[in-house]
Amino acid sequence: MEKAMHQTHGIGYEEYNQDLEKRLKVEREREQDHQKSIAILNEHQRLMHT
Repeated sequence: MEKAMHQTHGIGYEEYNQDLEKRLKVEREREQDHQKSIAILNEHQRLMHT
């Protein structure tokens, strides 16, 4: 998990836990990625049913 956190967000898990601003930034990025994934899935489903 530590390696993935560094690769994805550029910070370690300990730093993530200790710094609220960094934690909020990571969570915003995760939410954006999640929304992009949902949009891709919806577009894929739309194309499959046309």
